[in-house]
Amino acid sequence: MIRTLIYNLGLAFGLLKMMLSAPKCARYIKEGNMQAHDKLANDLVIRWGKRRIKQSGARLEVTGLENVPKDRPVLFVANHQSNFDILVLCGTLECCKGFVAKKELKKIPLLGYWMVHTHCLFLDREDMKQSMQVIVKAYEQLKDGYSMIIFPEGTRSKGGPVKEFKAGSFKPAIKAKVPVVPITIDGTYRVMDGDDKKVRPADVNLVIHPPIETADLTKDEIKELPSRVRDIIVGSMKYTKA
Repeated sequence: MIRTLIYNLGLAFGLLKMMLSAPKCARYIKEGNMQAHDKLANDLVIRWGKRRIKQSGARLEVTGLENVPKDRPVLFVANHQSNFDILVLCGTLECCKGFVAKKELKKIPLLGYWMVHTHCLFLDREDMKQSMQVIVKAYEQLKDGYSMIIFPEGTRSKGGPVKEFKAGSFKPAIKAKVPVVPITIDGTYRVMDGDDKKVRPADVNLVIHPPIETADLTKDEIKELPSRVRDIIVGSMKYTKA
């Protein structure tokens, strides 16, 4: 209970502290200096994520950071166990990146503001037309040099078996001809289980797999890509049943 309270206070105060840099972000945008804006916003979010990981007591093991390309954008594709996944990825992936996230997150005070400034896109899962527009925007951001993170299950598994990966989640990478980087997230549901908001120390395994090039995939390979990526992700799990 005390850890959860400290964690939630840190979450809120961390966002409030980040807001002190909001005027500088706004000034960079007004000046058209998006490189400085993106660096500032991304650095703030990375530090915020790292601090929350430490406060949670999670024992995070990360392997495969060398698989993140340094000279081009990618589509990171990860399974989704818990709300804690976002913090783990924020604090671990140090490249400039945005999430394809559910629309409800945009409404959360402060958090929604910073998600917008880090090029996140917000998906209405009940509106097919809007969902397609988000896929197009994700493609455009990849073309503009921003890596994107997507959870192709569409919802949290909460420690259950990894759900089927939706084929539409891979369209931005295929259209932009950028690599797909699979990421295994394993154990975050034990840190933050379901919707009860309690925070518990636990072992978390994060595996960043080698990139999969999409530029020259055949039609059959494109069709098989979702199941191929899911198999790669599931194959590195230690704490969760496939």
